[in-house]
Amino acid sequence: MSDDPSADRPAAAPTASGNAFPAVPEGTVKLTTDEQLRAINNVTRHRILGLLRDGPATITQVAQQLELAKGSSSYHLRLLERAGLVEVVSTNKVRGVTERYYGRTSRGIELPDPAPGEPDILMRHMVADLEAAPPGPRAVSLTHLRLSEAAYEEFTARLTALVREMRAAGDPAEPDATLAIAFFRPGEPT
Repeated sequence: MSDDPSADRPAAAPTASGNAFPAVPEGTVKLTTDEQLRAINNVTRHRILGLLRDGPATITQVAQQLELAKGSSSYHLRLLERAGLVEVVSTNKVRGVTERYYGRTSRGIELPDPAPGEPDILMRHMVADLEAAPPGPRAVSLTHLRLSEAAYEEFTARLTALVREMRAAGDPAEPDATLAIAFFRPGEPT
């Protein structure tokens, strides 16, 4: 146990060579396998991926930050590693034990075209992120509209363009912000 309180936070320790950890790689991992979809379809693993946006962390650091048992932290990190969403980015020998620092393989994750159950994954993750977010400014809204097909297509295009614009304006040095959008035509009530 270190006297330095920052040692328990992700990315607090340098690599064995003394260098700071590399930044989370830019880009997007496209999920294509059932194993990847199962790995992401878990709120705890989603929280781990969120934590690793700030930089690499050990099993112990993940467990402490997310209030998990170390065994649970290890289990979830192994599943994420097998799915290609995290990897060991550094190791460090501490009292004869090798600490592994896990980092994300990319900043973004892209789900395949929606299939049954996938919107559920996104919505559960969005709600978990919203509930875990510290108090502060936010915009949350649910609105039901009646739109012509032309208006619906226009708004879809505008929302898509706005998301692209916001991604392009992103700066890795700035704090995270999450945007969750679901714009759809509901099915007929049953």
